[in-house]
Amino acid sequence: MAVRHYTLDFNVSTAVDPTSTVSGLLSIFHEQELTETIHDTAGHGYLATFVGKNGRFVVLRVHSHGLVTVDLQCYEEDDIAQLDNLLNALENKLKVLLNGNITRIKKLPALLRGAKVDRYWPTADGRLIEYDIDKVVYEEDSEYQNIKILHSQQYGNILVLDGDVNLAESDSAYTRAITGSGKENYAGKEVLILGGGDGGILAELVKQKPKMITMVEISFTELLLVIDGCKKYMRKTCGDILDNLKGDCYQILIQDCVPLLKKYVQEGRTFDYVINDLTAIPISTSPEEDSTWEFLRLILDLSIQVLHPSGKYFTQGNSANLTEALNLFEERLGRLSCPVDFRKEVVCVPSYLEQWVFYTAWKK
Repeated sequence: MAVRHYTLDFNVSTAVDPTSTVSGLLSIFHEQELTETIHDTAGHGYLATFVGKNGRFVVLRVHSHGLVTVDLQCYEEDDIAQLDNLLNALENKLKVLLNGNITRIKKLPALLRGAKVDRYWPTADGRLIEYDIDKVVYEEDSEYQNIKILHSQQYGNILVLDGDVNLAESDSAYTRAITGSGKENYAGKEVLILGGGDGGILAELVKQKPKMITMVEISFTELLLVIDGCKKYMRKTCGDILDNLKGDCYQILIQDCVPLLKKYVQEGRTFDYVINDLTAIPISTSPEEDSTWEFLRLILDLSIQVLHPSGKYFTQGNSANLTEALNLFEERLGRLSCPVDFRKEVVCVPSYLEQWVFYTAWKK
């Protein structure tokens, strides 16, 4: 059973008298058969809760520093028209009671908490986004993460890995950026894709007739589960490329990428392009506390070792707002066993709703 959560805020220029303000609102609460309980705030303004027979719950708080807040919770199936009338009545009455002191009124759309379909996902820099998601079309758990594909009316189907929006069918800008933004010629080249289980990168590069593309994931089960979902529900991204694990100019290897990279290093095998689509740069800026940084360092080092001397390495970074994490990654690029130069590009990926950084690196 889901709950709707409405908020109504009033910023005022001077301190508010709780007694007169609250007494002016009581008639509205009583009309809705809401029972009042006053709570001790130890001198920090006024706080009252109101409980209704139909499950409605209201928190009214008059803060001592010039803010009045109203929070209303109710069940999803509650009468929305009645709720709107209640909030409008409270807003109109507070406008009268606080006349001349109001500097801002803010009423947000209701948050739907505990719904069967989760529509709220955070951006990399911690902002909350509500997507127009209406159904879950695929969900599985691998040994590493939860894999979901959700349908959005605006972005098409969206691949979500462990609560992070990974790629939507609308996100061709991501695929273009992580493959060199249309500036590279892949014809006749050897390409290694790390990750990329959604098939978007592979489908795009096959069009350019490379000599061979090898794609490998972080683990056996990871690749199978992501491919299984995407070839059924992300076909605007991958087309039919995932229907077969091998084609004239590509092969999808169902094995862990780290042992394979080490094997390539030992064999001296090199690639003209290495595209790392395994994971974004960690948000944490404490590498000693986050094992993802160590994994990223390992992948970086091995990838550069299998890169042809004139080859290029492509990877995503993270949100352009995460400057500390991005700077830490760039420091790591400067400490690899093989020296590299790099450049970065900032791209707007539609479903991310934030600017995203991509890196290109090459051997000095």
